Amino acid sequence: MAGPKKIIIDTDPGIDDAMAIFVALNSPEVEVIGLTTIYGNVYTSLATRNALHLLEVAGRIDIPVAEGSHVTITKGTKLRIADFVHGVDGLGNQNFPPPKGKPIKQSAAEFFVEQANLYPGEVTVVALGPLTNVAMAIQLDPLFSKNVGEIVILGGAFAVNGNVNPAAEANIFGDPDAADIVFTSGANVLAVGINVTHQVVLTDDDRDILAKSNGKFSDYLCKILDVYFSYHREAYSTKGVYLHDPTALLAAVNPSLLTYAEGAVRVQTIGITRGLAIFYNKQKRFGEVTEWSDKPSVKVAVTVDAPRVVKLVMERLMSS
Repeated sequence: MAGPKKIIIDTDPGIDDAMAIFVALNSPEVEVIGLTTIYGNVYTSLATRNALHLLEVAGRIDIPVAEGSHVTITKGTKLRIADFVHGVDGLGNQNFPPPKGKPIKQSAAEFFVEQANLYPGEVTVVALGPLTNVAMAIQLDPLFSKNVGEIVILGGAFAVNGNVNPAAEANIFGDPDAADIVFTSGANVLAVGINVTHQVVLTDDDRDILAKSNGKFSDYLCKILDVYFSYHREAYSTKGVYLHDPTALLAAVNPSLLTYAEGAVRVQTIGITRGLAIFYNKQKRFGEVTEWSDKPSVKVAVTVDAPRVVKLVMERLMSS
C-alpha cells in the first residue's frame, strides 16, 4: 500500500489558508513536505512570515517554507492584495509576534522543481493563491509538468460571477498570464473554482462548535475568524464564510468529495474580462484552428459534497 500523498501547499495566508494548512497537517492521508508563499491575501513577505508562524502554532517547524515571487510572471508590480478580507496582517488583525523560523534559501519555483525531480509523479502542489510560482517552475524546468504528480488549483469561476469583478476570480485575476501557462502546460491539473467553493459554508453555529471544542487549531482559528465573518456579512449578506482553501485542499486529499468535467481551460489576459477562465468541453470540433485547438485537457470541479467537506474540516480542526 502506498504511503501518504506528498503535498506542497502554495499559499498566501490568509484566514482560510490557515484553515487549509491546519486541515492538511491533521490529515493522515497526506504528508506536507513544504509550504511555498505567494502574494494575494497579503504581500509575499508577509505571506512567508504568516506561513512560518502557522507552522510554529502547529508545532511543525520541521516543514520547510520557500518564499515565492514578489511580482507577476510578466514582472508586474501592481498587485491586488485582499487584506480587506483577511485583515491587514492576513490573520484577522491579531498582530501575532514574529516567527522565529526563516525560509529556506531556495525560491518556491526551485523547491517545486527539486521535489518533483526527487519524487517524480508523487508530489501534489496545492495552489491556494495566484499561480506565479507554479508557472515559474514550468518555465524553469521543461520536465516539471510531467514530473509533478498533480496541481490542484483554487481558482476560476467557471460559469458563475467572479469575486473580484463579474468576470474574474481572485487567484486567476492575480496573475492571468501565469494561470494560462499552468492550464495549458500539459500537467495533471485539477481546478476547484468558486462555482463549487461558494456552496461550502462554515456557519455561525459551526464556529460556536469550534469555539467549544478546545482544540489547539480551533482555539487559534476562533481568534482570527471575526474579520472573515464580518467581510462575508457585508459582501454577501451571509451568516457564514466560504471554505475556499480547505475545499481545494480536501480535493487533493480525497478527490471523491467532488465531481469533475474534463476539457481545455484558457484565461483572458487583457481587457474588461481579464482573469476570466473559460472551460471548453471539447464536445464540438470546430472547423478552424484557434487558440483552443490541441490544448491539453484539465479537470474542473463541477459539484461538491458540501456537508461532507464541512464535516471533515470541522473534525480535523477539532482533533488537534
